[in-house]
Amino acid sequence: MVTDYGKVRRIIEKAYEGACTVVEYRDTEDKDSGIKRNKEVIVAENLPCKLSFELNYPSEQTDTVSVISQRAKLFISPEVNIKNGSKIIVEQYGKRAEYCCCGETAVYPTHREIRVTPFIKWA
Repeated sequence: MVTDYGKVRRIIEKAYEGACTVVEYRDTEDKDSGIKRNKEVIVAENLPCKLSFELNYPSEQTDTVSVISQRAKLFISPEVNIKNGSKIIVEQYGKRAEYCCCGETAVYPTHREIRVTPFIKWA
């Protein structure tokens, strides 16, 4: 049994090749007018992470197209708690993409795994 989680964590974190920004859609009050509106609020920036992809085979076949399903998972520090429904902007390998945190996250002593889907719009 592994007892030196710190060592394992340092090894995992060496694989983090990206950084992410976490955005929530919150009810905020305009200081000047006092009017409350929903708007995007950055809750965390420049968090080291690793975005990983998994292709699901076999693909779904229809009469006209073959659909390949892809799942994405974000690996991040276990202390980082991202709320379900948050927008996660990931920059990795020179590319920038927006995802949505979906479902429960798996938390381990060494890292957290978050299932993400492409961000489409705020619910």
